[in-house]
Formats: sequence, structure tokens, C-alpha cells
Amino acid sequence: MTSKSKASVPGDKASSSLLLSPPYQRLITKEGRCAFRVPLSSSGSRRKSLRRAWLLAMQDLWGLLVNLRWRWTLLAFCSSFVAHWLFFACLWYLLAHLNGDLDVQDHDAPPQGHVVCVKYITSFSAAFSFSLETQLTIGYGTMFPSGDCPSAIALLAVQMLLGLMLEVFITGAFVAKLSRPQKQAGAIQFSPQAAVGQHLGQTCLMVRATNLLKRPLLDVKLSAVLYKCEGQALHQTSLDFYLDHLGQKACPLFIFPLTFYHPLEPQSPLYPALCEGSPTNFELVVFLSALQEGTGDSCQKRTSYLRQEIKLNHSFAPAFRIDSRGRYTVSTQHLSTAPSNEPVNKDSVVQINSDGME
Repeated sequence: MTSKSKASVPGDKASSSLLLSPPYQRLITKEGRCAFRVPLSSSGSRRKSLRRAWLLAMQDLWGLLVNLRWRWTLLAFCSSFVAHWLFFACLWYLLAHLNGDLDVQDHDAPPQGHVVCVKYITSFSAAFSFSLETQLTIGYGTMFPSGDCPSAIALLAVQMLLGLMLEVFITGAFVAKLSRPQKQAGAIQFSPQAAVGQHLGQTCLMVRATNLLKRPLLDVKLSAVLYKCEGQALHQTSLDFYLDHLGQKACPLFIFPLTFYHPLEPQSPLYPALCEGSPTNFELVVFLSALQEGTGDSCQKRTSYLRQEIKLNHSFAPAFRIDSRGRYTVSTQHLSTAPSNEPVNKDSVVQINSDGME
């Protein structure tokens, strides 16, 4: 761990620079989505950009379907099967037309020498019904293909093969979408603002995270990347965050709100901006990674903090309190910050990770 320092909490100089710094576009939204887009066409043509986007989407159909919202996934599920049935209904109707089956008055007694490929396909609706029966394998009734018509047997085999491929693709996408670890990560919430204050005798940048589900997360780690804009250059620097006396070791159990801290020492990349009042614009992107209990699947949640979202001389509100019956209760304001000099009722507050300790 980084050695302790007795640096004082930043004062008015840093505060005034925070207020005067102009707003910059986010790279990562507060919800963790990427807000940066690379132009798909160097010429700037909208038509070329759309064509390029379409080609990229076709190259990654699986990722596109898995990452779609549920309403679009269900729409894709329904439309793909309906389109498949309609396409082969057209082929069955075309086969009946080319074979002359549409002109046969009685399919039970066709003219001598004429082989009916599929009995009782006399209209497009009948062809659609036959396509539906073939794909869903619900069993043929009065309509069935003739074994003496090679074209019907070949078309039947093609529809079955393509239908099975479509079912496997759609079913796999549904299973992958349901089992994604991002759903567990959605229960992780970060504090909307970061705080700079005293923590274990050090001046630290603090970030709080909480797990909203009753199921605990295991081996929790927090890392960060600092994106600093200097002129037309964007620099990236990694930052280490610690948790209480665990240092850089993973937290074995995530069941209550955790406060991660980064010491603001002179060698810290954030020291000039937060402690000396440097007007540099930056964005701090934090990543929380953990393992799900039971499955062992890894999940990750991220968020970002702009310079104006870091509160100086602040600390987080107490996370826990003890009620009259001695039970722990989580405060509804545990993700909010307050000035460090604000009084706290220490008789009922439970300190987590030495929160608020001078």
C-alpha cells in the first residue's frame, strides 16, 4: 500500500478551479455505457456511414442480437420466423405453379401421368399453412409431399435444415441473454459523486459502491483509469484504489456498502488537479469487478466522474445505523456526500471501512 501522508484537505484554490473548468463530453456515462463514437466513414458521407454500420452489424449478428433490448429481441424472434414461413410459402406456391398443380381440379384424381408434388396446395394461404406445418413438425394432414416428386423432397430438406439453424441461433441467443452476468452487475450502484476528505489519517479520493441484491458478490476489486485532456491529447493513467486494511487484496464478500479510497499523495496523478488547483480537465472511470456466488461468473460495473462531480472537503454519509432492537439498518442516504465538518450522531452510527475517521 501507499505510505500515509499528512497532506491537508484541498482548500479554496482547488474549489475555484473546479467551478471555472468548462464541461467536457463524457467518454463513459454514469450508467457505464460508452458515449464515444468513432466515425464509420472518413469522407463524412451519411450514406457511406450507414452502409458501413450495416456491414459491421451483419458481421456480428450474434453480438447484435444478444445486446439488443428485450423488446427488440422479441421482435426479431417473431419476425425471423414469420419471414422464414413466408419465404418458403412462396417457394411451395412457386413449385405448385411450375408443376401445374394449381390447374388440377381434383388432387385425389389427377390427370394420367401428372404427379402432384404437394396435395391440396391450391392457393397461397394453403402454401403458407403447409410451410408452417413443415417447420413446426406438427404432422401433415391432408396436405403432404409426394415421394415421386424430387423437387418437393429437395425443398422439404432445405426448409428443415434452415429452420433448424434458425431455431438453434434464436434459442442460443435467448439463453445467452438470460444468463448474462451484466444482469447481476446491474444491481451494483455507485455513488453519484466522489468525495475528497480525510480517511485513516490521509487525504483521499473516496468512491462508494453498494450491492442491492440479497445475493452476495465475491472477490470484489475496484480499479480506475484517469483520462486527462491536455490540449488535443488524451492521456490515460491507471489508479489504485484500496479498501480499509485489505490494501489491494480483493474483498471476499460484498454484502454491505463499501468505500474505496485512493490516497492523494504528491505522486498521485490526481494530486495536481485536486490538491494544487491545476485547471486540467479529466474524467475518472472506475471499474468494479466481482464473481457471482454459485456460478462463479465474473461481472463488471463501471461509471465515471467528471471534475465537477468530485466534492472537496466532503465525506460519505454513514451507511449503517443500529435501531432500538440492536439490528443493522442501511441508511437511505448512504450514497450521498456531506461536508466533513457536519456533526454525526456517533452513538447510533456504525463505521464501515473507517468512514469519516480523522
